[in-house]
Amino acid sequence: MGASEAEVLIRQHLIDPEVCIRCNTCEDTCPIDAITHDDRNYVVDPAICNGCNACVPPCPTGSIDHWRTVPKATAYSVVEQFTWDELPQQQELAVGAVVLADEETPPQHNAAVSASSVKAPGSALRPSLHLYDIKKPITATVVGNYRLTESDAESDIRHIVLDFGQQAFPVLEGQSIGVIPPGTDASGKPHYLRMYSVASPRDGERPGYNNLALTVKRVVSDHDGQAVLGVASNYLCDLPKGATVQVTGPFGENFLMPNHPGSNLLMICTGTGAAPMRAMTEYRRRLLAQGKPVDGKLMLFFGARKQGELPYFGPLLKLPASFIETHFAFSRADGEPKTYVQDKLRAAAPAVAELLKGDTYLYVCGLKGMETGVMEALRDICRAADIDWTELHARMVSEARFHVETY
Repeated sequence: MGASEAEVLIRQHLIDPEVCIRCNTCEDTCPIDAITHDDRNYVVDPAICNGCNACVPPCPTGSIDHWRTVPKATAYSVVEQFTWDELPQQQELAVGAVVLADEETPPQHNAAVSASSVKAPGSALRPSLHLYDIKKPITATVVGNYRLTESDAESDIRHIVLDFGQQAFPVLEGQSIGVIPPGTDASGKPHYLRMYSVASPRDGERPGYNNLALTVKRVVSDHDGQAVLGVASNYLCDLPKGATVQVTGPFGENFLMPNHPGSNLLMICTGTGAAPMRAMTEYRRRLLAQGKPVDGKLMLFFGARKQGELPYFGPLLKLPASFIETHFAFSRADGEPKTYVQDKLRAAAPAVAELLKGDTYLYVCGLKGMETGVMEALRDICRAADIDWTELHARMVSEARFHVETY
């Protein structure tokens, strides 16, 4: 005789609202649209979720990987999850309850997951993760806040340096941190944390000091062009030297750089997506300055609306061509045709194709809208060079040499 619905238990997939940074990765990744969100929380619909785990590997914080065994008849509804500020504790279960057979153990990762975020390069150093969370953050002090874009540029992008004093907070190139803005939102609830990529190498923005840098753009409008002030970005951009910031993390175990000599870096970014590329480039530059072997090639494709809105433009121009090959794309330059990173990729097709044949690690970071154009450009470049892009892409993914982080 089968168990009644009241006796049947399921392992319900839940998202931790205290750790979630609302980056939308899980909702974008879910193949069956089981994840949705409101203005506060991302939630999983128990009526749709099949436990495929496709959303778990791409999540940068681990907030997606939570499960509660609950009676099927009283599973937490979407409406109920929207009200949460924290996850509920595991319920006490009735004696004799039956767990559904296909949910007795955690589901395996779906093979269809976009593997660009499944693992780090084999030679990457092992990162520190989740040392501090929203309940127990670490306090950092602002020791620098500099505008990177020209004074008359529409975009206000800042280089912000945070110092952790004697508190341990190790980060690697490609990792991120969470920032907790002070105060509450319109509903009176504390602001949730926002995540920012680290723009400095593993030994700090100032070598030998316990600090790091962020690349932050002041948000003054939404994607539709409507005026809106980004809570965390404006908070950070306005911080004076000496102010303190509540930080969580570090986050990120996949978007890391290879640590072995001879590896090439092909970096494609827009705007503040330059942060991890700047960290990787600066680490390699410091190795070179110390007389250590750096025989891998660096190639950077960097897009912005105008030259004055491209962060780190000046320092990039000072790097020797023997160290890095740079290609800048400006979509709103006065008197010039619109040019995007995919256009620059195609213009440098022979060099890109040659690099793809070697021990090359590819990184894409920036606005999500760039992904399609970049992938199409890479396909066209490989076709012209008689390279099977489908096979190469799959091999680079399986070898942890293809990494994408867009937003």
